[in-house]
Amino acid sequence: MSGRWRDSRMIQERVIVTGDMVLETPALLGSGDAEGLVDMPLLIDPLEGRALLTGSSIAGALRNYLRRYNSGLAEIIFGSEMPGKSSIAECWPGNLWQEITNNAGEAQGCTQSLLFVDDALGDMPVVELRDGVAVNPRTGTAEDGAKYDLELLAAGSPFKISLELLVLKGMDKKMLFEGLALALQGLGKGEIALGGRKSRGFGRCKIRNWQVVRYDLTGPEGMLSWLANSQANCLYGPDVASLLGVSLLERPIPDKFTLQASFTINGSLINRSPGHFRSSPSPGRESIQAVACLPDTAHLHSRRDGDYVPVASGTSLAGVLRSRAIKIANTLGKDAYSLTNNIFGYRRKDHKDKTKPAASRLWVEETVIQNPVPLVQSRIIIDRFTGGAYPGALFDEQPVFGKDDTSLEVKLSLDNPENCEIGLLLLLLKDLWTGDLALGGESAIGRGRLSGKKAGLAYAGEQWTIVQAPDGTIQVEGDASKLEEFVRSCGEVMD
Repeated sequence: MSGRWRDSRMIQERVIVTGDMVLETPALLGSGDAEGLVDMPLLIDPLEGRALLTGSSIAGALRNYLRRYNSGLAEIIFGSEMPGKSSIAECWPGNLWQEITNNAGEAQGCTQSLLFVDDALGDMPVVELRDGVAVNPRTGTAEDGAKYDLELLAAGSPFKISLELLVLKGMDKKMLFEGLALALQGLGKGEIALGGRKSRGFGRCKIRNWQVVRYDLTGPEGMLSWLANSQANCLYGPDVASLLGVSLLERPIPDKFTLQASFTINGSLINRSPGHFRSSPSPGRESIQAVACLPDTAHLHSRRDGDYVPVASGTSLAGVLRSRAIKIANTLGKDAYSLTNNIFGYRRKDHKDKTKPAASRLWVEETVIQNPVPLVQSRIIIDRFTGGAYPGALFDEQPVFGKDDTSLEVKLSLDNPENCEIGLLLLLLKDLWTGDLALGGESAIGRGRLSGKKAGLAYAGEQWTIVQAPDGTIQVEGDASKLEEFVRSCGEVMD
């Protein structure tokens, strides 16, 4: 009787793909530790003290991206726990699929991932701190005990990612390579984010260069080359599909509404920051030290291309939009919290909360504020009883001020939108455009007011451009009646 171990895996070829990745925005690569100097500390390799990006995080992001375009390929390459899926069975060799289902026990049809993703080590971490607070939408004030801080890996941090694909005997090699190339191209083009809070602008990354090595294991030479990790046949280039010898399949257009608008700042804007941070060597890892900042509070800055620049935080913008969306829905007399939870996502507050959790379908990008003017203002607190200055209550702030060439970009995208949800986003754009909806802190004293300059919208193959003309009129390129239909559907559906 022949043992199953003799040809248990039937591996015909191994393909090793590596890439030079760099973060374009800060990444929340949390360790999950509950104790530390911050609420969400950064994941660090305990041996060398370098930044660590786990293979499970990379694999999960790649699988989710590929599933959007081809769920069958995603289940084949990354494995499946779904029993009896015919789309998977058709892509496996018949005898191998029969063997898998016969030996899988109760979970018949489950398969192991054909793609192995290694943990990636970066350099010694350059760390940014971000403060956050949960705001009560009813009162507009901070909730008790909801202040938290995050430890982020700064933009510009490099990683070397490595993946290995197994090609089994009898499988369609071209199909596997096309699926892998499709997933990796999303990572290379910056369409995939890594880490936590991806829908709020964290974890954007790109691949600068790919390396592909293929080992033919049907003969001893390929086996020895793989064991020796030979790079003799390594291919280099920016296009991973061409390195794998395939052309990508025509991807279906995802059901997504995108909005990109440019604003100028009327007055000043401030997202409070704990300060600018840099790294300094210390045993085991680089420690965090705050660069002396003269004002008591300053606008949020983030590292870009080795320098700290003012940014518009995605978390702050999402919070402002959510709060205003609740007010709009309440004005229309409908269940505002159910609507906004479906768009912005919801996380249970405690074990007593029975609301169904949901991930955010709205993606809000973090963007750099171009050409602002940072000025320091001195302020005092007035004693309401005497009408004089409160003792010891002099403080300084450093918001950013707008000028003629100052530009703030707002980038939003909504997955699988309904017409009423698009209409709600258009109403939010209108409030931002006219300065009725303020961003950041201290909106009660006039900060955070924006003025719209230009906006581009796209959905279902249609595009619109909205421009603020010099005479104060708004010009729309595209089918303006379609935009009106979206807004009307927002009220009609709620009725």
